[in-house]
Formats: sequence, structure tokens, C-alpha cells
Amino acid sequence: MKNNYFYKKPLSDIYKKPSKVSEVTSQIIYGEKFKVLSKNKSWLKIKMSHDNYIGYIKDENYTENHNPTHKIFTLKTNIFNKRKKKTKYSLPFASKISIIQESKSFVEFEKNKWIAKIDIKKINHIEKDYLKILKLFLGTKYVWGGKTYKGIDCSALLQLFYYYNNIFYPRDTKDQLRYSKNNIEIKGFKKGDVLFWKGHVAVCINAKKLIHAYGPEKKVLVMSITKTINIIERTAKLILKKKSSIKLISTKIRLVNILF
Repeated sequence: MKNNYFYKKPLSDIYKKPSKVSEVTSQIIYGEKFKVLSKNKSWLKIKMSHDNYIGYIKDENYTENHNPTHKIFTLKTNIFNKRKKKTKYSLPFASKISIIQESKSFVEFEKNKWIAKIDIKKINHIEKDYLKILKLFLGTKYVWGGKTYKGIDCSALLQLFYYYNNIFYPRDTKDQLRYSKNNIEIKGFKKGDVLFWKGHVAVCINAKKLIHAYGPEKKVLVMSITKTINIIERTAKLILKKKSSIKLISTKIRLVNILF
């Protein structure tokens, strides 16, 4: 039996247990591929195809048939109706859509649902500049389990760079820490260094500053590397655990088929 489905709602929370009072552990966005492991009344236990993440979503808003042609390359893109009037809905960054038809400035991805053509890239587009993606989220509020313009956590900020480029990378910090095998000596910093603490991750934008989704500041922001290390050690009693490097192409990165 075919067991590959695609989510067809802008976004939804993924829960630890089949209940809306359960902990939100991640989110699923438009066009994401998943498998159904089991059904529990109005809930589905799912396994995400791109990172094997397991959790629960409501049994609604998905399809077996989805052949994405483009993906969103902006923090969010507004959805317009057939009269090109803006609705209250948006698609988040990295959503994967299939174009039905297009006009000069808009594309239709579902019946009477249009988005601006300027906000999309072809599905096979590769963005090597990770800072271009990470900086889209500057000012976005920190939300545990979030991975969209409505709120994002530290591990999702890093994972979304890889997800956009169709490359496997784990969802949670503890798994990212294990997966990032390049343990570089923690002595000096440079652009592209990935810094891991227990339960937190940040990316260096140069030798002095980093970008991260930081809970205590309640948003995505740029901070001094030294200041961040000192604050986390002083307030959370955690020391810098590991330094790795962000790379788009690596023999240690496993490509996965998440498009079809």
C-alpha cells in the first residue's frame, strides 16, 4: 500500500502525543512529505521523510498526490484569492508547491490560491549562502518546536538551511550534535562555524558574531560570540561542547529523496 503523503496546509504543530495539550515538538509545513505509522481516532502518528522525525498531527489536510515544481524563498508569502485580494493566510519559507497556472506577477498553486511569483524558486534551486537563509529569520520570535515565521527554535533555524537544499540534517540539537562529526578544536572562530551547547546551537557569521534563535532573548538575533559563551555559562551553567562547520556539500552528508 502506498504510504507517502504530503501536507497541504500552510503549517501545523507536531505533538509528542495525540493531544493538543501535549508538548509541541516540531512543525510540518506545506508540501512536506511523511509516512503514516498509525491512526488514533482523529490523530495520525507520522514519520517525516526528510529527517525521520516522529510525532502526531491531526488526521486532515494531506494528499497522496503532490508533484512540487517550486518552493518558497522568503520568510513567508501571502496567499491571494482569485481576485488577487490578499487573504489572512501565508505559506512559510521552504514550502513546496506545484504551479497550476501563472500570470505576469502571480502563480496559482491550488484552486483560487495565488502567491507572488517573486517569492518562489524552482524546486531544484540550491542556495549555498546559508546566511541568506538564516538572516531571513532575524527578529522572528523564539518558539520551542517552531520552524516558521510565526516562531522558530535554534535547531530548526539550522535545519531549514539543509531542508531547503534537499539535504538530510537532524531536527533536534542533541541529534545534530551527534551527526556533526567534524569536531573542530575550540580555539578561535570563523564564518561558518557551528557552535553546540547541551540543548542549544548557533552559527558564526564571522570571527566575532553569531546568529541564533535564543530563548532568553525571545527571538532570532545576532550576538557577540564571546558574550554568548559567557552568558550561557553564567546563566545556564553550560560550557561550549563542540564546534563543527556548516557545509552544503560533504561526503558525510546523506542526500535523501524528499521530493517524490
